[in-house]
Amino acid sequence: MVLEKYTVKTSDGSSTIFVPDLDETYHSTHGALQESLHVFISEGLENRSDLKDLSILEVGFGTGLNALLTYRAAAELELKVKYTTLEAYPLDWNTVRLLNYTHLMQMEKLKNKFEQMHTCKWDVFVELDSFFAIKKLKMKLQDVRLENEFDLIYFDAFSPTTQPELWTEEIFASMYRSLKPGGVLVTYCAKGTVKRALKSVGFLLQSIPGPPGKREMSRAIK
Repeated sequence: MVLEKYTVKTSDGSSTIFVPDLDETYHSTHGALQESLHVFISEGLENRSDLKDLSILEVGFGTGLNALLTYRAAAELELKVKYTTLEAYPLDWNTVRLLNYTHLMQMEKLKNKFEQMHTCKWDVFVELDSFFAIKKLKMKLQDVRLENEFDLIYFDAFSPTTQPELWTEEIFASMYRSLKPGGVLVTYCAKGTVKRALKSVGFLLQSIPGPPGKREMSRAIK
């Protein structure tokens, strides 16, 4: 699938990518950086930081912003992270390099790490540092067959309106199986049908305040 893409700026000054054919951006237009920091770092990673040794699954590598923020947070919190990320339709580095994340966060020193995340080999763990290894899997979420592997899932797929097939009971049952007991799934979405699907497969659901522009987000616990 090859779709036309444009780089656009969101309300907090950070950039994202707009896909006209889907009529959707990779991040919230209210603030790409704010959304990722709130949903996946503050309410996800930091919520599990007591473990110190974390295995994370990301659904939707996309621009790599979540991975970059996780790398930075892991260093600050002295965590050791194994980061597995799924992406069926990877962005090319020439597109991603136009995004302003490292500049906006005054993280110019991480620009090489960010590039390495996008250009490293697929299907194997690549150690970016002693505390962070990443494995990118070029596969569809529907094909995931993993059990009791992850402490935390970043569920960052395109919205249920755009990709309803990724927000079903079947998908969330697969995510439930892939988590270790006590594992947590976080997502920006708090749509009623999504919350009901999460509950129906066994998750304990917490509706918590969302990032700017969203009243709620969801945290689901196995």
